[in-house]
Amino acid sequence: MRVKFYTRSFDLRLYRLSKALYEGLEFEGEAIRCVRLTDQSADGYFYTMLKDTDCDIAINIDEDAFITNPGAMLELVDIAIKEGFANIGYSDGDPATTSRDKIVTNPFFNIFNLDLIRSRFDKSLLKRDYKDAEPYYPFFKWMASEFKTLYLPCEKHPDGITTVAKDFQGRTICLHTWFSRFYSMPSWAVKRIEPKQGMQKARIDAVIEEAYAQRCLPVPVFSINDNLIFTLNKAVRWTIKVPQRVSRWPYKIRRRFAK
Repeated sequence: MRVKFYTRSFDLRLYRLSKALYEGLEFEGEAIRCVRLTDQSADGYFYTMLKDTDCDIAINIDEDAFITNPGAMLELVDIAIKEGFANIGYSDGDPATTSRDKIVTNPFFNIFNLDLIRSRFDKSLLKRDYKDAEPYYPFFKWMASEFKTLYLPCEKHPDGITTVAKDFQGRTICLHTWFSRFYSMPSWAVKRIEPKQGMQKARIDAVIEEAYAQRCLPVPVFSINDNLIFTLNKAVRWTIKVPQRVSRWPYKIRRRFAK
């Protein structure tokens, strides 16, 4: 089985910090490739994965999710293959995630059996409901109706926000920090856009340090050149993201009126 990591990424710095915890892993003697997907919609990147016929199993992981036990994670890949699960992940209805829809798995971490999903996938079968909290809900609801989904346990981190994602043996798979959109945003912008959330960088950095400590690895130190690349990359991402967000306003307005 051909396995790849996929990350829908906005912040190159966070992506590099997350990727360093899984880059170089192998499955059944084959290196697992890492794919960074940028400038894709909240649901569109799932369809990008499905179009990649060079991949049978996708490990979908957010750039603010940090792998603490790669061995346990790869055991989940084996379970997906041997037991016929199309999706392994964490319920979006769990209090440790968002407490929204129990059927949907939040896409901060998933094992997708793409080979199995492709056997029945037809985008025209996905039905969007204005009650759906996220654009990707129709995809997950369809998948749960057609195939087996394995819902894993999780709990809140002591910081009150981060999700500690576990397996059924109680081993922590990864730490998902949430609010990564505020990681490199200036404090004045955060206070203006989301004053209730406050600054998140210090908390996220603490979780990153914790994840690396659990792996007995040093947190990467980036050079001046790296930081310049991160800044330029972020400028490009914002240039593309703002028009994308504006284009979704009509849908959001219709959804609000529908409610």
